Amino acid sequence: VGDLILFYVFFEAILIPLFLMIGVWGSRERKVWAAYQFFLYTLFGSVFMLIAIIFVYLHTGFTDFYTLGYVSFSLNRQFMLWFLFFLGFAIKVPMFPVHIWLPEAHVEAPTAGSVLLAGVLLKLGTYGVLRFLVPLFPVASMYFAPIVFVFSLLGVCYASLATLAQVDLKKIVAYSSVAHMSFVVLGLFGFNIQAISGSIFLMLSHGLVSGGLFFLVGFIYERYKT
Repeated sequence: VGDLILFYVFFEAILIPLFLMIGVWGSRERKVWAAYQFFLYTLFGSVFMLIAIIFVYLHTGFTDFYTLGYVSFSLNRQFMLWFLFFLGFAIKVPMFPVHIWLPEAHVEAPTAGSVLLAGVLLKLGTYGVLRFLVPLFPVASMYFAPIVFVFSLLGVCYASLATLAQVDLKKIVAYSSVAHMSFVVLGLFGFNIQAISGSIFLMLSHGLVSGGLFFLVGFIYERYKT
């Protein structure tokens, strides 16, 4: 997608089928709560991103990604826009400390919903960082990289320790996903070919491995009903 508004529309459109999948076909008693938490959390972050896109349009008169590459924003505007975009992407990834919706959504979702969440939805945030955030706001990305490193490392450590404390198989995979995606974000802000290639490779491998694990947990649930 080469247009920011079109990207935003499809970025948000994926919420509707997953909201219905969790809320209607979820497998546990807290499924409605989990569906609303997932929907409101991710929508909250995306509102800030919409504000940033409107600001870009008012400032430049267009939202075409390829044309925006030739536009230079002032430093203060770049910092503000970077933060607004990053908040939307960070919640979708999700990064620590805005990851709370993910374990709930994974646990309450049916097997197909968990596979889609792990394999597709989480990658939208990191795709947005790689495609839009870093190319459009390179100075701000370099400036805020140390802060992103800190939150990513906190996410890796916290989510790994939280994974060890779980007794629910779905929560084990969900918390480990937070740690893996923190590694992905860490690599994307490494600003060299090895780090970015590693991030993309980890995105692809996590989509396959995490989706496969949820598929196996679904088999166990169907057989033992717990």
